[in-house]
Amino acid sequence: MTVERYVVFDLGGVLIDWDPRYLYRKLLPSEEVEAFIRDVVPFDWNVQMDAGKPFAEAIAERIAAHPEDTSLLHAYFERWSEMLGGALEGTVEVLETLDAAGIPLYALTNWSAETFHHAETRFGFLSCFRDILVSGREGIKKPNPEIYRRLLKRNQLSAAEGVFIDDMLPNVQAAEAVGMSGIHFHNAAQLRLALDRVLVP
Repeated sequence: MTVERYVVFDLGGVLIDWDPRYLYRKLLPSEEVEAFIRDVVPFDWNVQMDAGKPFAEAIAERIAAHPEDTSLLHAYFERWSEMLGGALEGTVEVLETLDAAGIPLYALTNWSAETFHHAETRFGFLSCFRDILVSGREGIKKPNPEIYRRLLKRNQLSAAEGVFIDDMLPNVQAAEAVGMSGIHFHNAAQLRLALDRVLVP
C-alpha cells in the first residue's frame, strides 16, 4: 500500500460543466425547458445510465411514457455532447497546480460508459489523472462504498492518505465512511483553501 498523500476528483460539477439545459434550450421554447427537464428527463433517470443502464433501454422506457417527446428523447443520446458546457477553469487550475507539485491525482465519476468518450476527447486535463474510475464502466455508482474501494484496491492506495472532492455531499460522506478525507466542493477558491488545510503535512 502506498503512503503518499493523493487527491481524488469528481468530474461533473467540479471540473466539467454538464447540464441538459444546454441542449434543450436549442430544441424547446425557453418557457418549456424546465418542465421538460423535471418531468421527462429528470436527474434520477439520468443516474440510471451512470450506473450502467444502456441509453437505448432507458430512452425506450421514457418514450413509452412520453411518446409525444420521442424525437426530444432520442436527442438525449444522439446530441449528448451538446450538454457539455466546458471546463470549470478555476478548478482546472487547482488540478494543474496539484499535478505540477507532484501530488498523485485520480478521478471517480458518475458517468455513463456510452458517453464518457466525449469528455476524453475534449478535455486534455484528464491526462493529469493516474486513473479514472467511471461508474458506468464499473456498473456501480457513488455513493455506494464499493466503488471507492475499487479505486483504492485497483491503485493500491491507503484510504487514510486520500482526499476526495465532490459537489454532492452524500458522495463526500461515503468517501469519509471508507476512511478518506472529504471536501464538499462549492467553488475553486473554497477548494484551494480546503486543500491547503488537508494537505499540510
